[in-house]
Amino acid sequence: MRILFLGDIIGRSGREAIVAGLKNWRSRLALDLVVVNGENASHGYGLSPAIAQDLFDAGVDVITLGNHAWDRRDMIGHIDQTPRIIRPINYPPGTPGQGSYIVEVSRGRRALVVNVMGRIFMDPLDDPFRCVNDLLSRHRLGMTVQAVVVDIHAEATSEKMAFGHVLDGRASLVIGTHTHVPTADHRILAGGTAYQTDAGMCGDYDSVIGMGKSASIHKFVRKMPGDRPQPAEGVASICGLMVETDDTTGLATKVAPFRQGGLLASNWPDF
Repeated sequence: MRILFLGDIIGRSGREAIVAGLKNWRSRLALDLVVVNGENASHGYGLSPAIAQDLFDAGVDVITLGNHAWDRRDMIGHIDQTPRIIRPINYPPGTPGQGSYIVEVSRGRRALVVNVMGRIFMDPLDDPFRCVNDLLSRHRLGMTVQAVVVDIHAEATSEKMAFGHVLDGRASLVIGTHTHVPTADHRILAGGTAYQTDAGMCGDYDSVIGMGKSASIHKFVRKMPGDRPQPAEGVASICGLMVETDDTTGLATKVAPFRQGGLLASNWPDF
């Protein structure tokens, strides 16, 4: 199975670049599954139903969220009606939406996509390790599903790395989101799970993690209330990770960064 995971979409710049390019990327790379983190896609804060539909229409299969899941109040009523939008699985019971979704891809194959949020420097949600372990106890990689993709939305690199090692051999891909800066540690772990600490973002990198420089700098320099930072609107760099898996085992066989456009050097994974 060929899987493309794209990092956090930041505002108009990021989402328009994905909408414009995804059809070509799917064809050129023969992609079976495309997952994106969309929690900042709506003006940098949350995800609107209309923007989610634009992404689905462009060819996205599943949208994951994070700590900005509820910034748009219209998502609260919409998420139960749209199971392909998933929020962190470790929100308390009774929270709208689901933390996972099984995608049917070509030739009868199935991929389980999971969203979970870390707890270090983040909201104190339920134990992310226990929640995902409980879910994976009901799904056998290479048996009930041919791939498992886990988006760990977290601040601390140590927590993300621990998550990767805990799931090594039980997931096809464990990929970090939230910090918006692509890390250079993509690899296949000892047990066969592809891993990267952070996928980066899809947005304007001439910015402060996707937001306009002036308002963001003001927060740090002045320590005074000011305008709410808004997404930078320059040319977007698309950042993510491509993984190829073995359908028999569900484990990764190849992994490579995916970069398109903007300030960062573009590359096509040589798969």
